[in-house]
Amino acid sequence: MKILIASCLLALFTVPIQAQAQTPEQSFDEWIAALRVEAIALGISAATLAALDRIEPVARVLELDNSQPEFIQTFTRYLGLRVTEAQIERGQSLLRQHAALLEEVRERYGVQPHYLAAFWAIESNFGRNTGGFSVLQALATLAYDPRRAEFFRRELLTALQIIDDGHIAADAMSGSWAGAMGQLQFLPSVFYNYGVDGDDDGKIDIWNSLPDIFHSAANFLSESGWRGDERWGREVILPANFDFRLTGAGTRKPLQEWKDLGITQTSGAPIPVADMNASIVLPAGAAGPAFLAYDNYRTTLVYNPSIFYAVTVGHLADRFTGAAAIQRMPENEQAMSVVEVKELQARLNALGFDSGEPDGRVGRRTRSAIRSYQRESALPMDGYASIQLLEAVRPNPVLN
Repeated sequence: MKILIASCLLALFTVPIQAQAQTPEQSFDEWIAALRVEAIALGISAATLAALDRIEPVARVLELDNSQPEFIQTFTRYLGLRVTEAQIERGQSLLRQHAALLEEVRERYGVQPHYLAAFWAIESNFGRNTGGFSVLQALATLAYDPRRAEFFRRELLTALQIIDDGHIAADAMSGSWAGAMGQLQFLPSVFYNYGVDGDDDGKIDIWNSLPDIFHSAANFLSESGWRGDERWGREVILPANFDFRLTGAGTRKPLQEWKDLGITQTSGAPIPVADMNASIVLPAGAAGPAFLAYDNYRTTLVYNPSIFYAVTVGHLADRFTGAAAIQRMPENEQAMSVVEVKELQARLNALGFDSGEPDGRVGRRTRSAIRSYQRESALPMDGYASIQLLEAVRPNPVLN
């Protein structure tokens, strides 16, 4: 099967770009007909392709894809929705319930059970929320839309191959509006590269089979660089004279160097030193908690490239093992609206700090512009967009 998988993926990723997006005159039915021809050329059976007969664009998928939140979620809000006492207790109960299976998985892949449980919790609330969309319909809707047609067309063809291989029936292939599937929220390509038949029944079922779910998640993490003898990171206290230019995943230093800079555990004790590198990450800026993040933090970012996500997964895993809550959560953390972020970006641009086209999204370019402004203003260079920062630049004119 692995050889077949590799050959199918190679074929999918060598389709000419011109064939991916529809022409402006092409109807959805015509686009589906062209997709069917391509799928047949890849060896997908007529029985599987019959599922395309029932496919129609889903307006709600495009609404969700095009929607932009009114406010940018704060770290406090993000963490508070996902790390609750009820969620911690449920995770601990499930860890005990599935201890034998999780230990089997740990021995094979080196991924500790409490981390697997944390990913499981964040991705699907322990399997309770896997999304109510047809994966085929969601992917077809997104692939027909010209903006990211190539990417989603490949994912759709891979989803059809998954069905053709007998892993799941078309009607049972449910997931999110973006095509993320099952209790792990894997995209089809991730399923094909990392899915494992953990219960040896000849199928990979990340919707219903816990052996398949845990084996597949652990395989993905292991292949992405997970280290089974290390933790993800820890909350730390920064010294009063800390240089905030050193924060962010782009800076990695040996633990001894961080210790020499005066970084301590939250108890005030020195940080443990081992032969490993780490970064300092600040999910809520200089006014919030600081974390010493190790290699497993970086691997978590492969699963989802969000600082909030990676810190939350790691912290929830810690809580499953009895660790304390984060000690230095910010007080009254204020959410910025998308309009306010756009204003901040425009004002930074007007001051000569290039944050790109104002779009309401705080990305690398905006964070770089913030750091440059903070350097010239003698502020902590944490690169963090905040209401306070916006108020600091508001007296300056905005260029139109």
